[in-house]
Amino acid sequence: MSSMRLSHLPPRPVPMRLAVAIAAMLAAASAQATAGAPDAQVSLLEQRDRMPAEFREHLFGNPLTVRVELDGQYLGDAEVLLHEDNRVQLIGFVESNDSPWPQSERTRWAEQLAEPLPLGICAPQCRGLAALHYSLANSLLSLLTPATASAEQRNIALPASGSHGLIVRNSLAVHGGQDQPASARYSAELSGSIGLWSTVGSYQYYAQPGSTEHYLSALHAQRELGDHFVRAGYFLPTFEGIIRQPRAPGTQNDTALGVMFGSSDVLLADTRSASVYPVYVTANRDGVVEILRDGNLLATQAVKPGVQEIDTRRLPGGIYDVVLRVIEDGQEASRETASIHKPSRWRDPTRRWRYSAFAGQQRSLLDSDRSMQEGEIAAGAVVNYLLHPRAVAGATVQQIGTRRATGLSMDWQASDRFSAYTNFYTSSDAGRGVDLQGLYRYRAGSVVANHARSWAEQRHRLPASEGAPPRWETRGGWQDTTAVSITHRFSHRDNASLRVARSSGFTRGTGIDVSYGRRETLFGRHDVNWRVSAYDRPGSRFTHYRRQRGIDLTVSVSLGSERRSYSGSLGSRTGEAGQRDGYVTAVATQRVDGKILRSVNGMVTAERSGIGAGAGAYLQSPLLEGDVQLYRGAGSGHVGGSANLDSTVVIGGGHAAVLGQGRSGSVDTGIIVDVRSDFPDVTLRADDSRGGGVQLRPGRNFVPVTAYRAGQVQFDFHGRHAPAAALQPSTISYHLNKGGVVHTTVDVLRTFTVMGQVLDADGNGMRGVQVINHAGRSVSQEEGFFTLELSARAPVVELRYPNRISCVLTMEEGRHPREGDVLMVGGIGCPPSVVAH
Repeated sequence: MSSMRLSHLPPRPVPMRLAVAIAAMLAAASAQATAGAPDAQVSLLEQRDRMPAEFREHLFGNPLTVRVELDGQYLGDAEVLLHEDNRVQLIGFVESNDSPWPQSERTRWAEQLAEPLPLGICAPQCRGLAALHYSLANSLLSLLTPATASAEQRNIALPASGSHGLIVRNSLAVHGGQDQPASARYSAELSGSIGLWSTVGSYQYYAQPGSTEHYLSALHAQRELGDHFVRAGYFLPTFEGIIRQPRAPGTQNDTALGVMFGSSDVLLADTRSASVYPVYVTANRDGVVEILRDGNLLATQAVKPGVQEIDTRRLPGGIYDVVLRVIEDGQEASRETASIHKPSRWRDPTRRWRYSAFAGQQRSLLDSDRSMQEGEIAAGAVVNYLLHPRAVAGATVQQIGTRRATGLSMDWQASDRFSAYTNFYTSSDAGRGVDLQGLYRYRAGSVVANHARSWAEQRHRLPASEGAPPRWETRGGWQDTTAVSITHRFSHRDNASLRVARSSGFTRGTGIDVSYGRRETLFGRHDVNWRVSAYDRPGSRFTHYRRQRGIDLTVSVSLGSERRSYSGSLGSRTGEAGQRDGYVTAVATQRVDGKILRSVNGMVTAERSGIGAGAGAYLQSPLLEGDVQLYRGAGSGHVGGSANLDSTVVIGGGHAAVLGQGRSGSVDTGIIVDVRSDFPDVTLRADDSRGGGVQLRPGRNFVPVTAYRAGQVQFDFHGRHAPAAALQPSTISYHLNKGGVVHTTVDVLRTFTVMGQVLDADGNGMRGVQVINHAGRSVSQEEGFFTLELSARAPVVELRYPNRISCVLTMEEGRHPREGDVLMVGGIGCPPSVVAH
């Protein structure tokens, strides 16, 4: 092969001028075709025959710059190759100004269409598309996705082949000290996927001197079935799929083995709800209707002459009035008022009934303390009914062994300012009762009145006696409480609150709490918060049944910088024997930002009984996160400590990962990502098209994604300064069931620019030859010239000729000259024997 020095390359606008010329000629030559059947129904060869002869040879095998639209919206201008077998191939985007789509969408479709794809309707879906259409007359490539093709579909589809994965969150808490029995708690929360079923598990283990306790509270599988769900296995008798569950005390403590069936909104294709009552507008001609609330523009919608319905799905939830302002020819033609009724928590008002029911037996699994009612029946049901956009009624009935409970409820939003909730129940544990709550909001605060029955407990420390060590004693009982609370904001700096409560049952008496707080700024940069509180509460065994009365003054001052802060407070409280106790506290916090140690803090407190101190640290690493504390009691002088650690294990796609770094708390679906990089210190970002993103580093990472809904994850360099490198792949698509986990590998490839010329056996330049590398691809232009980004790790290219013959060539950096940052490889081509074949 010959080699030559490249000093001049043909200008890029040639394909653009060629495409414009072709479009201009076709505008007249194919008028009849464009008025009839769409071009996608006619092969490219047939359309070429309608073109003038001088343009036919440029249609196939030559890059054309065309407009690309995705679901009817402009995606960008791109270079494409048209093939004689009615296929299209996208080389890359060249411009995307004024496109509503993010860059991630262009990157995604550039990768999906990097290999030729047939035009027409895809059956089944091909690379995420439902149809692909190209108009020669308009130089327009149209992409139609399944979501748009099935826009009328009520529910999204589950992953076609399901998904698999397992996510286990592990938590460990340890506590102990002088004259304090050491105790430990371990819990494991499991989320997984097996095909189209998601799995959930929950295990708890407690240990302290002389006793251990463990139990499995949940181990079940759940399947989403459109507007419903079904669950089977071990679970607590709590309900899902409802809006407001009537309260029925005392029936949700023991595990049942059975099945549950109920309503579900998880698979709703459009989670935006429309107004319960349609809103109509009338226009005399084409125009726009503006929808305003309190003078603020919420949305606009194009209108046609006549009566038509307003699309209320884009409007916020709630019940409120709006003004419909019709604009025609730039002038206001009409104005009218309408009411929007969108229950804020009821996603689909067209379905007024919601329900959930279960049936089974009380069964324990891995339980150290078997229930006396093991094997007894466990059944229950709950329904909600949307009586009115402002009112939701509910009813429940449960039978758990010999315990029974029923309840009725009404949730009523009388106006934007006033709402009320009522719950009546009868229970074999708690007897008959009623829960009432009323809330009134006004501009500067709110008033809340409520009445409820609840289980109250008090814990009292008993001193050592007759050789027995000190111990804690807990007593409890049912308690009815009626209370009124008022909060009021005088300004953005100060506020006050008042609460009056009357209790009967386990605790009796009337309590009053009142407080006033204010926020100030010290030296223009430091926040000072102070609050004065007065209280008079019923006594308890803890205070020898003396009433708790007192006044507290607390002042908190934040000093220091972003990495270090100080605060302090002082006040008074009721002591163990009912006497007054004053206290002063000082706290300091320091950010460290080490590989494991992220922050430390220290605290000193002085009170009547003595001086106490404490120190703590927050830990965070790729494997775990948590905190440790060490403290000295002010009264006893005893030293104690505690530790809380969390870590998550993720398994899927034949790989496993261990997570820390603050991400483990909300993980239920995701992608294990291995980053292989030519730059050891590189930092990447992974952004989910459904929202959220995390940073990635070389090695094993995990990216949480959205369950059930198809989406894409885009990979890019973190920060503004990116190295001369390419990411392969730069986007990946996913569609996972809840609990599903997949694996992918992202390569960070160091690249350099290559210029060359594709030559035939006679030394003449060849156009339309694809030059492909892991880091990029190009197509030879007129006279065979090309430019390509080449991977330094694998400097090989594939030459793919229009007749589908190909070969692989190696382009090592040291064997070719450079001009600046560009490697000049001269003339290249496949061996004559390969081309001839």
